[in-house]
Amino acid sequence: MPYQYQKGMKIILAQQNYHIGDFEKNTEKIISAIESAKAQQADLVVFSELAVCGYPPRDFLEFDDFIRRSYDSIEKIKNHADSIAVLVGAPARNPDINGKDLFNAAFFLYEKEVKAEVHKTLLPTYDVFDEGRYFEAASTWDVISFKGKKLAVTICEDIWNLGDNPLYTVCPMDKLITQQPDLMINLSASPFDYTHTAARKANIKENVLKYGIPMLYCNTVGSQTEIVFDGGSIVMDSEGNIIKELPYFEEALDSIEINDDNTFVDSVHTVSEKISTQSNIPSELEPELNIGEIYDSLVMGIGNYFKKMNFQQAIIGSSGGIDSAVTIALASAALGAENVRCVLMPSPYSSDHSVDDAVQLSKNLGNPYDIIHIKNIYESFLSELHPIFQDRPFSVAEENIQSRTRGNLLMAIANKLGYILLNTSNKSELSTGYGTLYGDMAGGLGVLGDCYKLQVYALAHYINLEKEIIPSHILTKAPSAELRPNQKDSDSLPDYTILDQILYQYIERRKGPNELKAMGFDAALVDRTLRMVNMNEYKRNQFCPIIRISPKAFGVGRRIPIVGKYLS
Repeated sequence: MPYQYQKGMKIILAQQNYHIGDFEKNTEKIISAIESAKAQQADLVVFSELAVCGYPPRDFLEFDDFIRRSYDSIEKIKNHADSIAVLVGAPARNPDINGKDLFNAAFFLYEKEVKAEVHKTLLPTYDVFDEGRYFEAASTWDVISFKGKKLAVTICEDIWNLGDNPLYTVCPMDKLITQQPDLMINLSASPFDYTHTAARKANIKENVLKYGIPMLYCNTVGSQTEIVFDGGSIVMDSEGNIIKELPYFEEALDSIEINDDNTFVDSVHTVSEKISTQSNIPSELEPELNIGEIYDSLVMGIGNYFKKMNFQQAIIGSSGGIDSAVTIALASAALGAENVRCVLMPSPYSSDHSVDDAVQLSKNLGNPYDIIHIKNIYESFLSELHPIFQDRPFSVAEENIQSRTRGNLLMAIANKLGYILLNTSNKSELSTGYGTLYGDMAGGLGVLGDCYKLQVYALAHYINLEKEIIPSHILTKAPSAELRPNQKDSDSLPDYTILDQILYQYIERRKGPNELKAMGFDAALVDRTLRMVNMNEYKRNQFCPIIRISPKAFGVGRRIPIVGKYLS
């Protein structure tokens, strides 16, 4: 029976933080939002992509029990969709035995029934995405009629092909627009990176201008191991004006009322913002670019990792250097300073000012700290190894013994007291292999592994905006691992102002050696840098998960052969 036409429609966007596989809590959260929407007399409440199971579920999708529990959740949610309609994302079974088992779907629930099921068409298989592994693409497209409105419902990537994307041959909205919809609604799980917010807004604007109808865009929020979702759900009118923008890095429920002519009630409150074209990855590394958003994403990444894994406290090796200082400050913001334990482990080559700086940092933040001198442990290693080392000159072997001693001490304390070790390595170090496996590369989560050294300094200045938290001497002294007398990072690495730009062009922008040399970088330096990057893939392959903040992070989104010959 056709829905009764009514003037206007009130829709609520539910921007929520889900936990992958926690069907009970996810369902409770969704039902709570539905009941809140009912109290506001809303007609429809919209949730994000795969909200029921959490995104990205990856190989959990291969378990029949996982899919059964997802359907059980849909049944529970459906019973609350009585006087209100609900659009919620969940995996759906594919009845066609010749296709993949599942669809990435949006369920339209109303009057305690599944009134419609929308399937995602464009299944991304680039960077951190691997949806083609699990899902069948949609092959039919239909609007949903509801209370006099025709709704063109799409899922995330479905709005990212406007006819010029070489990854896809179909544009779902081109199919749906022929049915004269009144409104576009997109359920999304769009990850954060420091270039993506502008690109996302530009993409939404291109859609509304192309099709001439408004869009409600509901994005998820929260962190799932390495991937951070920033929220920022948007309502945009048919002229490309942002009518409403939900907050970033936090959950929110917000409503919008649509008139019968598809304009918005109280649209005079349009958010004034110029959005012109799609934002691309910057042509060169800009260390301060969106540094506040990077800070928020890292704090959320740490906090969600601990909360969702039922961890309580972190332990960090505090060296008095910039990387550990920024990591400690971020962890203190995410977990509370009282839950971040710092361990200072000076060696025979540690400077007094490094210890003093590390102590001052902990005093500024108010986190507990311990000092363990590793001189005796280090010398015992050398004594036991002397029959093999004999009188060979001091080398990286002795340096790494110090680093691994620290890693062992940190892990021993973590095991005994129930802490999780946070790793402090930055992207510049990880790129070039400037780190010790099972030593300073140990940890359960890489906090700065997607931040170049220049961005780490930018983060430190951001942290110190209102008052000095990180001691100024940490910001001004030359970076050093302090594993041999008078050691500086510059002894082993090019200056970070040049190194980071080469790494950025190679990793984020995928520029090869000849292209880098044509850009004006020294040829010998390019060859040396790329050789370091590719020789150390085996180290990164053994590294812990890294919180992703860039368009191309190490980890699941960058797949390079360990034994590859290219550029070696």
